[in-house]
Amino acid sequence: VDSQVLQEPGDRSHWCVVAYWEEKTRVGRLYSVQEPSLDIFYDLPQGNGFCLGQLNSDNKSQLVQKVRSKIGYGIQLTKEVDGVWVYNRSSSPIFIKSATLDNPDSRTLLVHKVFPGFSIKAFDYEKAYSLQRPNDHEFMQQPWTGFTVQISFVKGWGQCYTRQFISSCPCWLEVIFNNR
Repeated sequence: VDSQVLQEPGDRSHWCVVAYWEEKTRVGRLYSVQEPSLDIFYDLPQGNGFCLGQLNSDNKSQLVQKVRSKIGYGIQLTKEVDGVWVYNRSSSPIFIKSATLDNPDSRTLLVHKVFPGFSIKAFDYEKAYSLQRPNDHEFMQQPWTGFTVQISFVKGWGQCYTRQFISSCPCWLEVIFNNR
């Protein structure tokens, strides 16, 4: 796992960086992705990719432990010509929030439920570039959230759920795309 952890902030060979979170705490280091496809899983014999089960977590919450045990084969992130696809390989639903999945005029982004065995185009580069405002001084100073996708395992969040924020979800990922 450590061989692909992002070492240098200036490293541009990756197309995305993945952070794993349990509630409000990031667990482990950022995982830099160079390969066109990445499996993110909890426990997969002879698995190749980002194994969440190998990360040391101090979280003793029963709900976090229960959700971690349901991640199983997890997800596969694949960079295609038209964007990034997420395939749900686990036996439980995943939930995704991305600026490129919704109407650009929407004030709040929807959280999309993806059932086991299904995939979704979670990120569209062309749409993301059209959504950004290059003349916006604030945009130039900080990363824009349009290049970030949030994915939670098993438990959803947002207006349709009791959890309003992803940081209330037991286990979730933040995928930050390299926009260079």
